[in-house]
Amino acid sequence: MGKIFVIGDIHGCLSKLNEMMAKLRIDAEDDTLIFIGDYIDRGPDSKGVVDSILEIRQRLDHVICLQGNHEEMFLKYYREHEDEDLFIQNGGMLTLLSYGFTGREYGYDINVPEDHLQFFSSLHPFYETDGHIFVHAGLRPGIPLERQVKEDMLWIRQVFISSKHDFGKTVIFGHTPLSYDMPYIRPNKIGIDTGLVYGGRLTCLELPGMIIHQV
Repeated sequence: MGKIFVIGDIHGCLSKLNEMMAKLRIDAEDDTLIFIGDYIDRGPDSKGVVDSILEIRQRLDHVICLQGNHEEMFLKYYREHEDEDLFIQNGGMLTLLSYGFTGREYGYDINVPEDHLQFFSSLHPFYETDGHIFVHAGLRPGIPLERQVKEDMLWIRQVFISSKHDFGKTVIFGHTPLSYDMPYIRPNKIGIDTGLVYGGRLTCLELPGMIIHQV
């Protein structure tokens, strides 16, 4: 089996995603690239990030894209017209602007390309290998993986982060930037959100060598 490259929360920072992809040496046929979720919101070019990931999926054979809580908020807002305030308060306006919102007085009408909607709808809640579980936010301690609820996988924070529970495999997660410098490494978990959109770095963890790439 080839290497695994796991990229943390991007949040609309297209230039840093491009910089990271130029830095990594990924074998298109043998290696696996995993995105941990939160592609959109807060940063300047959410649409550009999704365009770039769609292009990456055309070039590489094994690309796994996980869902983050920001993608869930976007779909609820766009398709179901729910939780508009929550979406906007969490950086959603910058996503709308990237999709062409021009400031209408009422509503936030935008046209999202169909391939982008398909992308948002296709995102996985988690991904599992022999030695690792990849999930956006984390897992609830003491609950088997097959019984974990999606809300926890997308939103959980301190209950998971502070737990010393043995999940059976090392959990790789994003969502909570515990440092703007280096990943959060513990025996049972590794956090790779290093606060890119807050002035930190974009982090990629290369497995099995535990090599940290940052831009």
